[in-house]
Order: sequence, then C-alpha cells, then structure tokens
Amino acid sequence: MCGAGGLGTGPLVRRPRLENSALLLARGYGWLPDARRARGRRTVAVRLGGMPALGIEGPDAARFLYDEDHVRRSHAIPEPVRGTLFGKGAVHTLDGQQHRVRKAMFVSLLMDDARITALVERATAAWDAAVPGWAGRERIVLFDEAAEVITRAICDWAGVPVTDDEVPSLARDLTAMVDGFATAGPRHWRARRARGRREAWLARLVEDVRSGATTVSGSSVVDAVARHRDADGERLDPRTAAVEVINVIRPTAAISWFLAFSGHALVRWPRYCERLAAGVPGFAEAWAHEVCRFYPFAPFIGGRAPRAVEWDGERVPAGAMVLLDLYGQNHDPDLWGDPYSFRPERFLDREIGAFELVPQGAGDPRTNHRCPGEQIVVAVLAALSIRLARLQADVPEQDLSISLRRIPAKPVSGVVLRVRGTD
Repeated sequence: MCGAGGLGTGPLVRRPRLENSALLLARGYGWLPDARRARGRRTVAVRLGGMPALGIEGPDAARFLYDEDHVRRSHAIPEPVRGTLFGKGAVHTLDGQQHRVRKAMFVSLLMDDARITALVERATAAWDAAVPGWAGRERIVLFDEAAEVITRAICDWAGVPVTDDEVPSLARDLTAMVDGFATAGPRHWRARRARGRREAWLARLVEDVRSGATTVSGSSVVDAVARHRDADGERLDPRTAAVEVINVIRPTAAISWFLAFSGHALVRWPRYCERLAAGVPGFAEAWAHEVCRFYPFAPFIGGRAPRAVEWDGERVPAGAMVLLDLYGQNHDPDLWGDPYSFRPERFLDREIGAFELVPQGAGDPRTNHRCPGEQIVVAVLAALSIRLARLQADVPEQDLSISLRRIPAKPVSGVVLRVRGTD
C-alpha cells in the first residue's frame, strides 16, 4: 500500500459515470463488498449521491479513515442520517478540539467500569421482571420486548424519568430512529417524527434540570449533559443537549437488534445454548463479539477528505467521500478465516485489535469517532444473551430470514417465541 501522506503519482480517484445509489438500494450490505470483489482489490472508486467516493477495507484502511488529517466527519454525514440517527449538532458531526471536548463527556459517562456494571444490573433486573409477563402471553416478539427491557434500564441509569406506561412508546421511538436512517420511505419519516418528539421532550427536561424545577442524580447522564460546557466554554443549547442525551439512550436501545440476532443464532446453532446458559463470562463475551461480527448492522461509515490525499495507489481529491466497508471487513477471510461461519469460540483468548473488529466503527473510542458505548453493547448483550439461553421457550413456525437489502437488517419476524419461563 502507498503511504497516506504524500500525493505521489497515483491516479486520481476514478469518477464512475454511473451513480451507485441504485446499486446500494438493490444490494444493501453487499454493495461495497461486491464492488471490491469485482475489481479484485480492497479499494474501489464509486460514485454515491452525485459525489466521487473511495470504498476501502482492512485495518490499515480503518487507520487511514480515522486520521483527521486524511478524513473528517464534519459536513460529511448526510442530512437524512443527521435528521434521524445522530441528530443535528451531535458529537458525530464534530472534528478537532470541538470533538475532543464533547467526546470526553461521553467517555466519562460510558467507559467507566462501575457505571457499566450498574447498567448491566439494571438491564438484567428489567429482563427478569418482564419474563413472568411473557410467560402469560401466547407469544412474544423478542425484538420488541428486548427494546422495552433495555429502554427501561437505560432510562433508569441515565436519569431520564419515564413511567412504566411510557416505556413502550419511548422504545418504539428510539428504535424508529435507528430503523429509518437508511431509507427514503415510511420508516424514514417515522424516524424523523420520533426524533422531533423526543428532542422536544428532552430539551424541556434539560431546561427544567437547569432551572431546578426537576432534580436528577448528580452522577446521571442528564445532569452531565445539562452541565457540560463545550470547547467555547458555553453550555449546549437545550435542543443540542437533548440530541446528546438521545445519543446515549438510542444506541443502547439498539442493542435490541443484536439481541434478536442472538435469538436467531440460538435457533440456527442450538449446540451453543447449553454453553451460553452456563453463564461463563468469557464465553458470553465471545458470543457477543461474534454476534456483532457475524450479523449485519452498520454497512459502512465515512467522511470527506479535507484535502487531496492518497490511499492504496488512488488519489482522493479534496471533498471526496471515503467509505470504510464495515460489513465487508467483518467478513474478511484474511482477518477471520471462514468468516461466514458463526463461531463464538474464535474470540476466546483472542486480543481484538482496535482496527480489526468493526461492527460500528474502529479505533480508540476514547479519542476518535468510534462509539464509546461499545463496551456497554458487549456487556449488556452478553448478560442478556445468557438469560435468553436460559429461557424456556418454543420457537413457532415463522420467517427468520434476514435480507441484506434492508438497512438496518433484522429477522423478518423479529424472532417470535412462546415463553414458558426460565430454567
């Protein structure tokens, strides 16, 4: 590979005559991997949204993407994604000192071991409280019930006051924001409406906390966001503060996708059920990593080149998009060997490189744009997958297929179960 710094003599990123948006819609997660395979390289020039772009893959490519000298996120995230998934003014849209100061708040909230343990305890308690109710029903949809369990837990943990009656609608809104970011249809508009409702609600909460009209724990997410001062020394305006509170509770609620995938895996590979139910922490964590690697969630992430740069023999003009193929990298045979086999044991006693496993991004979550909540995802998913494996449940006939054209993907049925109880 060529060095990333100099311009060298490599060809300019080729500008394909054909727009790739239709191919992305048609192939979904397979779009970038297919394009790269067709060229026989890890790097491929494409055109997306009327712009030239470079699709890249591999640990070195991930390092290139996360170097702000080469690729930046500000002004790079399309408005439909900002308007549904991340929110306008979110930490994901910042670079440089602004990003570092805002990110430090998230790191302090989401990467503390004691806080993670407290959230896991709330999640498992919420699951245990829900199971008797599931057993009294003819059937449940695991995806929907998991979303409510996790929403209840993350709101308690984050200091967001919700009643039991409010949890189902909040869970629907949080999952809608994730479900609608990559489509132009009804799911997208449902996501926008959900975000508008919840930003207004949480902006009022922030204002009430600041005025003293509402009291929350001094160690809570809501309190930390309300008190936070940005790189300019100013507090976040209430709407941006609401965006950042959502950026804690929304991705946590999105663990419901991975829990549905976990249920799907237990149906497909029941030989792992007894081992997972035994509750051995090492295997449960390996299971969580393999679920996040094997199943499709985010297809790619990207940014824009702030200046002309070079990667893998290709010159990238200033302003061009650079896209890291997350799904392709998580199924790269050079990294994983037999990548389309589900094998949690591949993660037992394995040190995972920061730029290797990339379900939601790569790099150091303390400093760059990698989600600082990934430890929470793994910890909550591992704990709840153990309980899922212990669940006494029948799996009725249903459509468990997962379309790679749907972004974000999930089992068509959401994983339907008839619950009898727990072991």
